[in-house]
Amino acid sequence: MEPTLMVVGLNYRTAPMAVRERFWIEESRRYEALLQLSRAEGIDEVVVLSTCNRTEFWLWTKDVTLAANSVMRLLGAEYALKLCEWKHFYRLLDEAALLHVFRVACCLDSMVVGAPQIVPQVKEAWRQAQKVGASGRFLDAVVQKALAVSERVRNETAIGKASASIPSTAVEFARQIFSTLQNKKVLLIGAGEMSELAARGLLQQGGGSIRVTVTNRTFENAAELAERLGATAIPYEERRQHMAEADIIITSTSCPHIILSREEVETIVHSRTNRPLAIVDLAMPRDVDSAVRDISGVFLCDLDDLENVPHPTADERDAAAVEARKILHEEAQGFRRKLTAEQIVPAVVVLRSRLDEYCRQELDAFRQENGPFSKDQDEMLNAVMSRMTQRIAGTLARELKQSPGKVEQDMLALALSRLLPSCNAPTGTCQHQTPKESREIQVSG
Repeated sequence: MEPTLMVVGLNYRTAPMAVRERFWIEESRRYEALLQLSRAEGIDEVVVLSTCNRTEFWLWTKDVTLAANSVMRLLGAEYALKLCEWKHFYRLLDEAALLHVFRVACCLDSMVVGAPQIVPQVKEAWRQAQKVGASGRFLDAVVQKALAVSERVRNETAIGKASASIPSTAVEFARQIFSTLQNKKVLLIGAGEMSELAARGLLQQGGGSIRVTVTNRTFENAAELAERLGATAIPYEERRQHMAEADIIITSTSCPHIILSREEVETIVHSRTNRPLAIVDLAMPRDVDSAVRDISGVFLCDLDDLENVPHPTADERDAAAVEARKILHEEAQGFRRKLTAEQIVPAVVVLRSRLDEYCRQELDAFRQENGPFSKDQDEMLNAVMSRMTQRIAGTLARELKQSPGKVEQDMLALALSRLLPSCNAPTGTCQHQTPKESREIQVSG
């Protein structure tokens, strides 16, 4: 089989939050997943991308069935994947996989189109793969090109200027619950980046009248964030009193289980005077029991709900996304041609070698039948045969590289394989070439 790019994964379109959080891979476990998959059957290279909206495996493989089965075995062993849950996963190959990687890096496949957080997440996933040696020249080239396309999209379209983000959409949700954000009390549970971005958005919307309190299991982290925001930090053990007083609770912790149950929220609501309470859960896995949304007077928004929150820049972002997709398709087509050409190199090398071999055999037979020849005559015969070999090999190599599509390349490959039996398909490896040699081909991009 010829080497190809494959993407196996699930995202917010194919799987609800309850499924996504089961297969979310925390950072400490990504390294182990990379190591296991890089040694697994059918996988030459692998990058693991796991965010709040997707868990994906970007693979370079010579056998897509073996590679997909290796991913399934990992998910089954480590995350208890059931066969019936495989329906939530997609498997994309070749051009479809390349376009998908480009869409992800360009923020066109995000829940909030244009959200900038995905770019550093892609970079980090790539860095992790390189650190353990799971990513090689092919995936390095693919990811590097995807990031370059992302930069071009942001420079040439308005998608960056009109971009929203998950935290800014959370702010918009809170604004729609209350007629104004002025004089609102905000409690942040968790002191990470998402909490900080959401708090800054609220402060910008509500001016200086918003009061922000920060709590975290590690008080020092809460104090540091509070200082940056001009807010107040409290010990985690005192959070319940402040939850009862808050208008807006934003939670984004790394806790692997629910930290805010329905019973706890019901207790909080009973101590309030019919004031609405907005809870925004930005955590993966979720911090808040989904049953909380059934409590009267409580408005819960988790990551799945954010997709349906109207945003003021939505129309502008949609228009920019149309322009971005044109750039993306143009770049993907050009890069795929280069990638295909680089995969053809081993077959071209063997093609030249076989032609040289045939010409030497014919020249030796010609010498035996018509020789001996002088030194000058021998050199002239060698020069003529070398020029003929170079001309034929060059012409066939150009045809292989410039064939407009896979069907045309396969037809030409079949003809060459009959003419030169030692040479396989143009995008594969030749019979005497080792797997290591084929993996070390330089990919330009």
